[in-house]
Amino acid sequence: MDVVVTGSSGLIGTALVAGLEADDHRVRRLVRRPARGPDEVRWDPSAGEIDRAGLEGVDGVVHLAGPGIGDKRWSEDRKRELRETRVVGTTLLAETLADLDAKPPVLVSGSAIGYYGDRGDEQLTEESMAGDDFLADLCRDWEGAAAPAAAAGIRVATIRTGIVLAPGGGALAKLLPLFKLGLGGRLGSGRQYWSWITIDDEVRAIRHLLDHDVSGPVNLTAPAPATNQEITSTLGEVLNRPHCSPSLGSAPSSSSGTRPPRRSCTPPSGSSRRSSRAAGSRSPTPTWSPASAPSSASRFAAT
Repeated sequence: MDVVVTGSSGLIGTALVAGLEADDHRVRRLVRRPARGPDEVRWDPSAGEIDRAGLEGVDGVVHLAGPGIGDKRWSEDRKRELRETRVVGTTLLAETLADLDAKPPVLVSGSAIGYYGDRGDEQLTEESMAGDDFLADLCRDWEGAAAPAAAAGIRVATIRTGIVLAPGGGALAKLLPLFKLGLGGRLGSGRQYWSWITIDDEVRAIRHLLDHDVSGPVNLTAPAPATNQEITSTLGEVLNRPHCSPSLGSAPSSSSGTRPPRRSCTPPSGSSRRSSRAAGSRSPTPTWSPASAPSSASRFAAT
C-alpha cells in the first residue's frame, strides 16, 4: 500500500509508520517544513496550503495531526490551538482529498473518546450521543470536518481513541516516573473511567481500518474499561511500589493557613513480583489486571 500519514512524528504516528514500513508499505509523511524527499509532502494548515500532487493516487490516508490533548493545561489559548489544529487541518485535508483526480479509497481520521463527555458508568457505543463539554464539542467538530471526503465517495473511518498506553509517551510516560519513586496514586476520587488501549493494538486497529470496509466512528479501546483507581493500583503492583491516595488532613500550611492534601499509601501486595512476570505475556483480548494490562506496564517499566 501507498499510505499518507499526518502526525507521523507523534506517539501513534511514529508507531504506525514503523509498522507499515517494516511490512514494505510506502509511507508519505505530511510535514509542515519543506519536503526533504519524495516520501514527504508539505502542508501548512494554518495557511491553507497543501501539496496536492503528493496525494494523488495513494491507497489510503491516516490523519493523526494535532498537539496532544492532555499535554498542557487548557487555557483559552490552548483550547483555541487544539480546535484550530484539528478542525482547520482536517477541513483542509478532507476538501483537498475530495477534489483530487485520483482520490484515495479511504481516510482514517483521528478523534477521541472525549466525544462522549463524562458519563459515569454508562456503557457507551459509537451510537451514543456526544457529551456537552469542551472536549466533546471539539471531537464533534473534528469529526464533522472530514465530511467533504465522505461526500466525495471516500470511505471515512473516524477513530475515537482512548488513553494510549505506550513506553515512549502518553499517559504512562507521565505516570511511571512518579510510581517508580513511590509517589504515584489515583487522581481525585479514582472512580472516573479510563478507557485504554495499548499502542500495539491502536496500530493494528488503524491498519485493519485501512483495508477493511468499515466506515463511520469506531471506538478504539480495550474490551474492558478500568477506573483510574484500578489502573493506578495495578501500576503500583506491577512496579512493586506503593500506590497512594490523597486525603484531607495534616498540619496547616504556613503560607495559606489551609490544610493541604495528605497522601495515604498502600504497599504492593506479596504477589506483585509474580504479576509483573506474568504481565510480560500478551493477551489477545486485554483486560485490566496485573497479569495483562501491563503487557504495557511491566514491559514499559523496564525502559
